[in-house]
Amino acid sequence: MNRNNRFNPAGMLRNLGFAARGQLAHLGYATRLLLQLVAMTVPTLRRFGLVRDQIFFLGNYSLALISVSGLFVGFVLGLQGYYTLQRYGSSEALGLLVALSLVRELGPVVTALLFAGRAGTALTAEIGLMKAGEQLSAMEMMAVDPVQRILAPRFWGGVIAMPLLAAVFSAVGILGGWGVGVVMIGIDPGSFWSQMQSGVDVWRDVGNGIIKSFAFGVTVTFVALYQGFEAQPTPEGVSRATTRTVVVASLAVLGLDFLLTTLMFSL
Repeated sequence: MNRNNRFNPAGMLRNLGFAARGQLAHLGYATRLLLQLVAMTVPTLRRFGLVRDQIFFLGNYSLALISVSGLFVGFVLGLQGYYTLQRYGSSEALGLLVALSLVRELGPVVTALLFAGRAGTALTAEIGLMKAGEQLSAMEMMAVDPVQRILAPRFWGGVIAMPLLAAVFSAVGILGGWGVGVVMIGIDPGSFWSQMQSGVDVWRDVGNGIIKSFAFGVTVTFVALYQGFEAQPTPEGVSRATTRTVVVASLAVLGLDFLLTTLMFSL
């Protein structure tokens, strides 16, 4: 047998150690970058014009996608919820079902996934192209910190835009559920809104949804910025970083949603 084809446990262990060390190095660098961004909160917000521009870029350009998606999600919730509640004679509680589903889970989660696909990829591509064009290196040569001047405004712009988009998604989704339940099916509008008003708690339901959307905004925006900042300065490198942004941010949002839901509703 060829010696090169023999099973080599020591070599596999060595390769595994190198891979683990590389992942720990990436994790450590990402944590340090996140702490830098958090530490730059006050100086960044003092120059709120830069943050405002990023809120417009990330939020306004994603508004149409979020609104249309929320409307159709509301349509589907209205139909499926009515057929389910009708079995138990509780179709008047459709408004409560739609509202709780949106403000607790679907609003923050679906908005974060759409935000990662629309705004997250745009951030990664923008930062990656700036790195490929050596604009970040040129800023460092001029004694300008690219983290403070480029990354921090985009980070806080995404963090602020994400809860606003989640609120729009939930509001439009509730209107979609109302359109299906009240206008199309014929549920009493008073029961639809009164059940929702009496059953949705502002702090426990809406407040938890806001906390989730804020956490998802931090996660998605930071993943997008980190992938762009660490991308290889080539077209292929930027393309791979953009793909990683969608994959990593989506998995992080779903995992974080399970963790936050467990903590919020078990206390």
